[in-house]
This record gives sequence, C-alpha cells and structure tokens, in this order.
Amino acid sequence: MLDQPIAQIKGLRVGFQTKDGPVEGVKGVSFDIYPGETVCVVGESGSGKSVTSLSLMRLVEFGGGEITGGQLLFDRDDKPGAEFDVASAEQDMMRKIRGNQIGMIFQEPMTALNPVFTVERQLTEGLRVHKGLSREAAAARALELLKQVRIPEAERRMKQYPHELSGGMRQRVVIAMALACEPRLLIADEPTTALDVTIQAEILALMDRLKRETGTAVMFITHDMAVVAQMADRVVVMFRGEKVEEGTVTEIFEKPQHPYTQALLAAVPKLGEMRGKAAPEPMKLMGVEGQKIEPIPGTERQLLKVSNLVTRFPVKGGFFRRTVANVHAVEDVSFTINKGRTLSLVGESGCGKSTVGRSLLRLVQPNSGSVNLDGLEITELDDRALRDARVDMQMIFQDPFASLNPQMQLSDQVAEPLYNYPNPGVDIRERVESLFDRVHLPRSFMRRYPHELSGGQRQRVAIARALALRPKLIVADEAVSALDVSVQAQVLNLMMELQAELQLSYLFISHDMAVVERVSHDVGVMYLGRIVEMGPREKIFENPQHAYTRALMKAVPIADPHRRKSERDLNFKPIPSPIHPVEYEPEPSVYREVEPGHFVLTTDSGY
Repeated sequence: MLDQPIAQIKGLRVGFQTKDGPVEGVKGVSFDIYPGETVCVVGESGSGKSVTSLSLMRLVEFGGGEITGGQLLFDRDDKPGAEFDVASAEQDMMRKIRGNQIGMIFQEPMTALNPVFTVERQLTEGLRVHKGLSREAAAARALELLKQVRIPEAERRMKQYPHELSGGMRQRVVIAMALACEPRLLIADEPTTALDVTIQAEILALMDRLKRETGTAVMFITHDMAVVAQMADRVVVMFRGEKVEEGTVTEIFEKPQHPYTQALLAAVPKLGEMRGKAAPEPMKLMGVEGQKIEPIPGTERQLLKVSNLVTRFPVKGGFFRRTVANVHAVEDVSFTINKGRTLSLVGESGCGKSTVGRSLLRLVQPNSGSVNLDGLEITELDDRALRDARVDMQMIFQDPFASLNPQMQLSDQVAEPLYNYPNPGVDIRERVESLFDRVHLPRSFMRRYPHELSGGQRQRVAIARALALRPKLIVADEAVSALDVSVQAQVLNLMMELQAELQLSYLFISHDMAVVERVSHDVGVMYLGRIVEMGPREKIFENPQHAYTRALMKAVPIADPHRRKSERDLNFKPIPSPIHPVEYEPEPSVYREVEPGHFVLTTDSGY
C-alpha cells in the first residue's frame, strides 16, 4: 500500500434544507482511502453513507444538499501530490473528474442507465469525451469491457437497450461504464442490494478481481455485513451522520468496540447458526430486555395442500396479437404446509417463486392444479366465494410503500379489512390499537401517513393489516429483503412471535439463504418454475443433493472475513429461457426420496 491516500475526507459536513428547518445529514466525518484498497462504509438507511459518497462526486448539490464544512482532498493523476479539494472545485473541473478519475456505480441500475440509448452508446460516451477515442476505438474498448464483466454474447448486447437486459446484466453494464476510463477511485453505492445471491456473488468476485488487476481504490457502501466480510480491507461504521468506529475488517468483526457496531453484527443472520436445531427460533437481539427465545415446533395438522400447480403467461405477437408462446412461470409444483409452520421458497429472480404465492391467492389465475386450504378448493371458487376465502389467506408484499395507500392514515389502512368483512362482535378501534401494539408500533402512529415512517415501520403496518382478519396462512413475498439488517431482525422476530402465539402458517418467499435458514421449518428450492429440491430445513442446508441447490449454497456470502469466496468457487450456468412455443408440453416432475421427507427432482430441470 502506498503512503499517499487517493482520497482524504476531512471533517465533512453536509446540510439539507427541509420544511422543518435545516438538517445536518453528515456531521464531521473523516477517513482516508488508499490505492488498491476497499473501504466499506456501513450503516443503516439515513446514516449518511450515500450522502458522503455523493459529496465526493459533488453530486450532493443536485439532490438538495450543500457541503457546509470540511475538505475532500483527491489525488489527481494529472497533478500527483498536489492538494485538490473537491469540496471547493468548480463544476467544470468536476465534469472532467467525474467518470474519468472517480467512477460511480449507483444502487438502481435501471435509473442509472438511459432508456433511450443503446448499451454501446452509453459505454462509448465517456471514452470519447474523456479519452478522446475515435468511434471505432471506443466501440472496441466497450466490447472488451463487456467481456471483462462476463456478459454473455457481448456483441449482441452492445446493440440492445437497457430494458432488454435482466437486472444482473444491467448492473454489469453500469459497472463496465464506471470502469471504462480506468478511474483511480471507484465508488459503489449498494451495487448488489437488488440482486440475487448468485449474481451478487459473481459481481462481488468481479469487482474484487478488477480491483486487484487495476489497483483501483474502492469505496463500497452497503448495509449487508456479509458483503462487508467478503469485500472489505477496512470498515467505517456510520450512525446518524457520524462515524462511530473505524478499523480493519478483522478488528470490526472480531472485536467491535462501539455498541452500535456490536448491535449491527448481532442482528446479522449467519449461515450455519441453526445447525443442530430442529425448529426455527427468534434471534437474540442486543439491548432488548426479557427476550424469550423459544423454538417454534408447529403442528402436524395439514393446512394447505398444493398439487401440480401450473401457471403460464401468454406471449402475444403478430398482427392479430395472437398467443405465439408461453412463459412457463410455474410448472407442476406440489407442496404442503402444516398449521403453525413455515415453508420457504428460494431461488433466483425469474424462477417463479412469487408467481406461486400469487397463484395461491388467485391474484394470478393458475392454468391447472389444485390449491386446497383447510378443506376448501380455492381454484374452483367463484368470485364471491373467493372473496370470502381470502379472509383466511393474506399477503405481505415486498415493497410496503407501494402496497400502502399514500393518502390514507395508517389506522384506516389497518382497519380497512375489518370494514370490508364486518364482524358485529368486534370493536374496530380497539382491534386496530391492539394490532399496533402487537407489531410494536406506538399508538400515536395511527394518525400518520406512510411517507412519515421508515421502511421497517411501514412493513410492520403491512403485517398489522395482514393480521387484521386473523388469517390462517400468510404469503410473505420478499417481506424483509429491502430492510436494514437490524430492522430486518426485529421484523423476522415479530413474525416468529406471532406464529408461535397465533399458530400462523407462512409461505416465505426469499432469496436470502441466511434468513431462510433462521425462519423455516421446510424449504423448497425453485429453478425455472419447478421445485428441484424439497425437504426439512436442516436436510436441505446440511445435505443438499441437487446441483443447483449446491451452487446456491456456495454463492451465499458469510459474515466472517476468514471465509471469503473466490471466483473459482462460483461456476453458474446461464439460466435458460422459460419461454416455450404454444405446442410445447413439458414432462411432469418426478421426485426421488433421498431420506424421509427429503425429495430431489429426477426430471431434467435444465441445470
């Protein structure tokens, strides 16, 4: 490591004007970044980590912020050793530095790419502006970059538009754009948050390899402690706009000093923690008094039986908009859930797990198959009977902001199901108050609106609303994937407490294997619309049989810096297309029982 840091953040202060007066987003933060090292900045939403990175690019002004104090020194390659303060630089000078000497990977690849330009146009623009390359030379370099980030069929992708690529592909294009001009400093703001575990593992390994090959310094912003363990050389922990701790990755994980860092690490579910435990149990959280940690055994009584479920979506084409093909989203899926137990469906995006959840509630119409809830055949009900049956099944959606009405007070949203399904003996106001108590939200929040709450609080409101009618089954579709780690731990504990108390059954849809290990009684692994492996949680995690399950387990980052994954460990095959011609008839799913209750698909799953 060289003595001269590439970037020095000294006493940075950033202020925002709000309708309630000025707010300080970052309060006197200082740290350095050296060439060839990865500094991870961790903390929850609102801790000021993204604001710090946007200040270094001088983009914070465009989001209503203002740098009110401190210095941001950057070591420019055209003037090595000279002190250049980004905080006071002209915007014209910053245009030369942005993208050229400091590259940035944004969190949401769809908003970071321009929808009306091809991938080639977006990749070559920076090269032509900053490096003065000809069109041919820029195109050749762009192609080389796409191959470097391992995009298959790179020549074809160059001519495509962002909407034609999957989320993981788009994120790779954003990484290629950030690396195009070989920046000295790469800022990555939550670059893997929205990605599947397999794609996340590949992108982390890719960034690590590129850092080693090019000597670029990386400032990596994340709230995922497992990603920190995988990537970081040094860690900076932020809390409410201040730096509370800094140290090497080993020091932070093995001897955290600040109570906030200790609480953050305690809230991370770690793969392997549940080994030897037959039933799920809540996580032990720091600073929570009198917490009861008891296993949740569930019952032997069957509540839901799904048999041979098939859901396909038509692909229209041609002059008459006829169905020319079908997307085989769910193909011959069968499972059961007992009362008071949790079945988790895991797999990558596009494997059909959310469609299974929606098909159960008939939010999408299955083509065939049977869904039997407590003796009632859901697929045969008419509209009125289906409406009545939905009292017993509720859904918690992935994004609570989209599933709550922004114009209604929270008390009205939680009470709405009670008005829709009136029960003469229920005092609605009392019921709503008790639901707020139950999801650990103060009653004063009942008069608030969704935008006045944090993500975790909004998700609690969604849980309270799902519980209002005392359902027997709750489908939780990625219900905690967008939450900070400590909030996620509280919401998971709340869901498990309610399960123990009310004998609730969950269909838990997730791609986070550590969370699934913590909450599940049984696990089904989905790939291309089929369940490829199914069984009790401990069997699936400790004795995975299907090749895809093993690949999935291998990809999971573990919150331990001594157990890092290398690119050699990851050998994923590209996922085949789920779109087939109308006349295509897939073969039925056939399973082999490896051990009691543990089934593996023997039909060709395409993996």
